[in-house]
Amino acid sequence: MQNQFDPRTKATGYDPAVSVGVPRAARDAGLRSYMLSVYNYMASGVLLTGVVAMLFAKSSLINLIINPATGQSTPLFWIVLFAPLALVFALSFGINRMSAGTAQMLFWLYAGLIGVQFSSLFVVYTGASIAQTFFAVAAAFAGLSLYGYTTKKDLTGWGSFLIMGVVGIFVALLINIFLQSPALQLAISAIGVLVFAGLVAYDTQKIKSMYFVVAGHGEAMAKSAIMGALTLYIDFINMFLFLLRFMGDRR
Repeated sequence: MQNQFDPRTKATGYDPAVSVGVPRAARDAGLRSYMLSVYNYMASGVLLTGVVAMLFAKSSLINLIINPATGQSTPLFWIVLFAPLALVFALSFGINRMSAGTAQMLFWLYAGLIGVQFSSLFVVYTGASIAQTFFAVAAAFAGLSLYGYTTKKDLTGWGSFLIMGVVGIFVALLINIFLQSPALQLAISAIGVLVFAGLVAYDTQKIKSMYFVVAGHGEAMAKSAIMGALTLYIDFINMFLFLLRFMGDRR
C-alpha cells in the first residue's frame, strides 16, 4: 500500500527554492539529518512492531485474536486487521491539518497494531524462520535504500509501474482467496518481494527529494519525515510478509 506526504502536490505555501543561496555543505548536513530522522522513525516503528508481536505471541494475549480451541481468528483480529488501514488514510489525507505530535502518535499506534497482527505469525511459523526472514529483509532493505539515496539515476519512471504492480498483487490475492491455488500464491509472493524491493529504492529517492521542498520549515519537515518513515515501514513489512512465505518454516 502506497501513501505519500508529498508537499509538491499540496497547497502548503512553501517555496521549493528555499535552499537557493544556502551553502552546499549546509544543505548536505540538513539532508543527512532529515534522512536520519526518517530512518530513526522507521526503525523504531519496526522495533515496536516486533516487541508487541513477541509479547502477544508469548502470552495469553494471543488468545484475544486467535481462538485457542479452534485456531480461528476472533472478531478482535479483524478489527486489528482493518484499523491500521484507517490510520493510514487518516495520516495520508489529514497530515496537513494535524500537528507533528499527532502524526507521530498515529504512527506509533499504527506500528503497534501491526505488531498485534504479526503475533499470529508465531502461531503459523517457527520463531527461527521468522528471525531469519527478518534479518534477510533488513539486509536487503539497507542495500536498496542506500541505492535509492545515492544513485544519480532518476527513478521517477519506476513509480507508475510499481504502483500498478501493487494493485495487481492485491487483486490477485483477493482472487486467490477463492481459488486457493498454492502455485498462484507462490507467484504472488515472488512478485510481491520484487515490487516492494523496487519501492524501497524508489521511495527513498522520493523522500530525499522532499527534503528540498520542506527544508527550513520545521513543522513541515517533521511531518514529512514521519510520512516518509511510514512509507518505508510499509515497504519493509510487505517485503517481509511476502518473503516469509518462501523462507518461513511452518509449525
